[in-house]
Amino acid sequence: MATIVTTAMSTSPDFPNSSLRARYNGTATEPVVNSTTQRIRETKYRHVFATHSQQRTSCLSADAEKTPSFVGFRNLMILVLLVSNLRLMIENFRKYGVLICIHCHDYRRQDVIYGAVLYLLVPLHLGIAYLIEVAAAKQAISAMERVKKSGEDRDSPEMQERARRSFNMTWRFVAFFHGVNATFNLIIATTVVYYHIHHPGIGTLCELHAVIVWLKTCSYAFTNRDLRHAHLHPNKAQPLPEIYASCPYPKNINFRNMCYFWWAPTLIYQPVYPRTSHIRWGFVFRHALEVVMLSIVIWIASAQYAAPLLQNSLDKMFTLDFVSIAERIMKLSTISVFCWLCGFFALFQSFMNALAEIMRFGDREFYGEWWNVDNIRSYWTTWNKPVTNFMRRHVYSPLVGRGCPPAVAQIIVFFISGVLHELLVGIPTHNVIGVAFAGMMFQIPLIILTDSIQKVRGIDGKVAGNMIFWVSFCLVGQPLAALLYFFAWQAKYGSVSKQWQQSPAASAINFLRR
Repeated sequence: MATIVTTAMSTSPDFPNSSLRARYNGTATEPVVNSTTQRIRETKYRHVFATHSQQRTSCLSADAEKTPSFVGFRNLMILVLLVSNLRLMIENFRKYGVLICIHCHDYRRQDVIYGAVLYLLVPLHLGIAYLIEVAAAKQAISAMERVKKSGEDRDSPEMQERARRSFNMTWRFVAFFHGVNATFNLIIATTVVYYHIHHPGIGTLCELHAVIVWLKTCSYAFTNRDLRHAHLHPNKAQPLPEIYASCPYPKNINFRNMCYFWWAPTLIYQPVYPRTSHIRWGFVFRHALEVVMLSIVIWIASAQYAAPLLQNSLDKMFTLDFVSIAERIMKLSTISVFCWLCGFFALFQSFMNALAEIMRFGDREFYGEWWNVDNIRSYWTTWNKPVTNFMRRHVYSPLVGRGCPPAVAQIIVFFISGVLHELLVGIPTHNVIGVAFAGMMFQIPLIILTDSIQKVRGIDGKVAGNMIFWVSFCLVGQPLAALLYFFAWQAKYGSVSKQWQQSPAASAINFLRR
């Protein structure tokens, strides 16, 4: 019977061509659109064409051939973050009133003066590094001239050994002065911020500036060290990158070159960078406006919601009410992620792109797709490319090249990063309690965990790793660290110290002291 129906339809005027017959018989691979719409309308049997004609998977399935776009989910996430935090701020507004006050501040005149002086003096250390390299470059030029005048064979074993000893001795002196200069940079800035700048915001900016200059100074010294070695040993040196050919050593040792590196949005020194042809001032203005607007958003969200939430958490921290502390951490996670994402976009997308446009800096890969990572290791190598590039180029790669096991080199990288994080958080808040350092070192077992999950059969390692990242990022890391440092600040300067002084334990201690 089916054969008769099929034969009749194939000869019927309602199926005028093979294309419609193929679609009816289930052999077509695409739905009828555009030019064939009218033919479908003229088809007599409209309820029988093959809707299910091939094997297909759900677009969200793991075995889908093509990964769908998640732009809609991204928009939903932004909408949920905005609405949820706006609701909480409205709730705080109804409970406490307007907490935003332009004229209210807790910084002192001393903070502004010391902060401004420190901001102006810190870059001098990069200038000192330039002067050190000028002296080293003159020594290298004179050494090359002496070799040329002597006419000695530079490839002879005796000459090579003599050149090696001379270079190592010179590098020891240069490295010593670079080390003293960079170390004093951090010591002076840290001392001033810790003892003379009370406001944590001003202190953070000053300490961050000092750490950036310290990293730039180290990169400037290490890079010129290798360039100098390649200049003195042209027969033994490995080929340098082609981009350096337009400014070979020692022509790169000039004040203009150093100043460009000072303002360039990178921590890696190169004699030459990829450059754009011109400056788009409209592009600069748009990104500068984004920085201003996002900074205002972060300020409003912090003052209207985060500050009272942290303040209301102090009594729970003081009495060690762990259930309430866990609830406060989860409540704090939404505003913490919201402010962090705004800060990330303002710094890495808006500010650094605007600065790169002004400096005509071509390489603007300041971050990768860190939100899609499936392990903690990928996050730390993608979210902050300037620091990642510095650590890989000047710490990890030299250590591995000298025979250090890669795992040990990674631990050293996280150790250095942990120390810098503690400087950036503990020093401005005047509470070096080690939470930021411990948080960085805790990433090592998390890396091992997420790397191991990728090898477990029966589970989707990428999804599990991404979920572990978000849990550690949203619920454990930032909210807990913010709560602990805020409690430490209040314990030292604010209401917790007063509460402690009024507590029975403090009264008993004071009585015994008497």
